[in-house]
Amino acid sequence: MLVIVSDLHLGDGTTSESIPSSAFQLFARRMKETAYFASWRKDGSYRPIENLDVVLLGDVFDALHSTRWLDAFSINDANYIRPWSDPQNPKYAAKLLEVTRAIFEENNGALAILRRCAEGREIRLAPATRSGNPDFKSEEQVPIKVRFHYMIGNHDWYYHLEGEAFDKIRAEMVEKLGLCNPASPFPYEASESPLLKDLFDRYKVLGRHGDCFDMFNFDAEKGRNSSSIGDAFVMEVCNRYPVEAQRRYGDKLPTGVVDSLRHITNIRPAFAAPMWISGQIKNHAGGLPIEIELKKVWDEIADEFLQLDFVRQLDKSFQFDSVDALELAIKISKSASFSTINEVVAWAQDKLWGVKNSYTHYALNESAFLNQTAQYVVYGHTHHYETIPLDATGFMPYANSQMYFNSGTWRTYYDLAVKNPKEQKFVPYQALTYITFYTDGEYEGRNFDAWSGIYA
Repeated sequence: MLVIVSDLHLGDGTTSESIPSSAFQLFARRMKETAYFASWRKDGSYRPIENLDVVLLGDVFDALHSTRWLDAFSINDANYIRPWSDPQNPKYAAKLLEVTRAIFEENNGALAILRRCAEGREIRLAPATRSGNPDFKSEEQVPIKVRFHYMIGNHDWYYHLEGEAFDKIRAEMVEKLGLCNPASPFPYEASESPLLKDLFDRYKVLGRHGDCFDMFNFDAEKGRNSSSIGDAFVMEVCNRYPVEAQRRYGDKLPTGVVDSLRHITNIRPAFAAPMWISGQIKNHAGGLPIEIELKKVWDEIADEFLQLDFVRQLDKSFQFDSVDALELAIKISKSASFSTINEVVAWAQDKLWGVKNSYTHYALNESAFLNQTAQYVVYGHTHHYETIPLDATGFMPYANSQMYFNSGTWRTYYDLAVKNPKEQKFVPYQALTYITFYTDGEYEGRNFDAWSGIYA
């Protein structure tokens, strides 16, 4: 039995709230229930499953959405460290360790549930009788130890960096989460881990985070061991703006404005963050003198962001790229209003990214799909759960069907409505999604389950 989840974005609480431990309790109960049903085999007999693997498909720990990186704003300051700084600088690993341990503390209850699952203390099944039925009267139960496999995405790519200092950080993560990973770099591709590759091969699954298809959050030239323009935007704009607003104006701010601005970390798409900011300021401070002051803060941060050496180096000559799109969206003159930003964001989103965020067409180009070594292609990253048939061969009921899944997210996210984006309509959701695959006649021969719960 193989379960895939992604995009938990467990944070340190300095930007927005993390996932409550009750979600993990629910997940553990669902896994126990599913493990019981998976123990019923295709021949009609009951036999407790031998293996239960959970793949964490990237963006599980979110060290990017932390204000702990913002100790300094000048590159000349000795304390200046960012995700795009030199990883060989000892302060880099030290900062990542600080943020990682803060994530441990913030999510202590949730991580304790994962450890219990890994130790076989959370999921226990009735043994089988000689006749192939569950023995519910038995005092002894079969402990099912969950093997958790951590893969990285664009918000936790630092755990893919090599070096002894990073090995020590990963060793703490292995212990806190109950992972079966070694302390060496957590894999980005399944091919980097023999255990993970064998697991995906047995279930005929191709799994990747999917950020490699996102030019905003992945630098194709530098690869995954490097920051993207998205990292800088999150750090220097999304994380910093509420901090600066609070630092400069404190008690002068209308009630609720800073807390609402912190939800910027959950905006989808991230490129629509300026719309969220302008909308929240309009809601909380519209017509008040402070609205003008908050706009000035935005102007300053936007200018400083676009002048970062890291950002300028990513700007490619003679082509419209992510840097140019952001420049249109957030580098606004002093006289421009937030409504002008909204006009530009709506235009650039449509021209550069579009409103459709399905990665189905990328799945169709995967070599494992084309040569039919994978029946199932699973991505994360977009936060939008999907189950889409790709192809089928043979005759009804098409036993060789191929499917695409997106594993969604467990986060609360605020999604920009596609009708009239300039109206700044964001719809909040709390989601919990996971996908389960079966093999060797588990669950009476079933192939997969895909579950997604969304509530608002």
